[in-house]
Amino acid sequence: MQLKHAIAIVVFTALVMTSGCAALLEGDRLREVPHEITPYVPDVGPPEERIEISDYEELKAVMLDMIMDHEITGQLVANSFDGEDIQSDIDRAANELMNHHPVGAYAVSIITGVAARVSTYYEIDISIEYKRTKEQMDSIVNVSTIRYLRTELLSIISDYHEEAVFQSALNITEEDIREYAREIYYDNPRYIIMLPVIAFEAFPQDGEDRVIELRFAYIDQTSILLQYSSSLTAHVRGNAGLAVGRNDGETLLSLVENLVATVSFDGAAARSISEHGAQNFAATAFGALVRQNAVGEGFAMAFKALCDELGFDCRVVLGYVDEMIHAWNIVSLGGEYYHIDVAMGALNGIETAFLKTDEDLMQQQYIWDFENTISCNGTLTYEDIVFTEEQEHDDGMDEADGEINDESNGETSEAIIEEENEQSNEEADEA
Repeated sequence: MQLKHAIAIVVFTALVMTSGCAALLEGDRLREVPHEITPYVPDVGPPEERIEISDYEELKAVMLDMIMDHEITGQLVANSFDGEDIQSDIDRAANELMNHHPVGAYAVSIITGVAARVSTYYEIDISIEYKRTKEQMDSIVNVSTIRYLRTELLSIISDYHEEAVFQSALNITEEDIREYAREIYYDNPRYIIMLPVIAFEAFPQDGEDRVIELRFAYIDQTSILLQYSSSLTAHVRGNAGLAVGRNDGETLLSLVENLVATVSFDGAAARSISEHGAQNFAATAFGALVRQNAVGEGFAMAFKALCDELGFDCRVVLGYVDEMIHAWNIVSLGGEYYHIDVAMGALNGIETAFLKTDEDLMQQQYIWDFENTISCNGTLTYEDIVFTEEQEHDDGMDEADGEINDESNGETSEAIIEEENEQSNEEADEA
């Protein structure tokens, strides 16, 4: 019985295995496909590192910060935005910064911004193209007073810089800049070789708060002009050291005499120069003192440089003589003011152009801004200075002659006494 059960089990197992293998070989094959699970991502809003804005003013402020940092691209987000159309506000802010903000108008060529809706918030991509470098933007000097502006201009012009950029709310015009530069130049002939040609551009063109870009053009390179400045300084000191006189009047006359003796009047340049401050060396203190060749303005600038070196109150006057462009000086002497025209002194004699009053010059066909120039009505004349100088010289000679006579008389008396003593001794010996 047990044997029958065993045989039956073996037969059944064999049948099952045989039929199973055949089914597997003959039927469809099975493929295992992995189950893809989509992870759950909660709606947490935009990444925290992006700058969030909520209205137009915040949008414009962030865009301005990007400009000031010279950033090219940036991303902003807005969970909620207080405005009817965020894209319109982006375009409006870009236009405002490019065309009306001083730094934006100066530095930026184009700003673009695109807002895209992402779930419950906006992403804003900002792109900026620049027409100025980061270094140029960093060089902008903020100016709050005219005095500070003039100080900056003095440094720029005396060092012969080729450009400068200011930002100011002082509503400075192109004519203001040119006038400040002219005043600085004519006030400082010891330090500035010549007046530069100035190109002016403002950003934006209208309004009070603007960035002002200035470009300066000179007749020579900066390195050469700096060498000229060193030479001019040495010649000013050397010529000032030659001045002699027992009083201020004699010292001023000595300065004029030295210039007349060493500087030639350039008639050809005088005929060709048609404006004050022309870039011609003959119209500069350098031309007069170093190259020893000048027109009226060159003589005047040289004389002022020497007076400044010696501490005299001296000014340059720009005007005309016989309808020709000309320049000369006004000096303070003994509390009064006088005209001195060194160039005309060289041409016509110093007595014709030294210590002259307003009336004297008007009679000689001089023309200048009379109303805005200090009046010259002093009482001294060239003859007064020369007479005093000659008188002091004569008095000195008389005193010297007297001393010599006294010494001669003393020597004669001593010789007579000595001779008499010798005679007495001889007589005593004979006795």
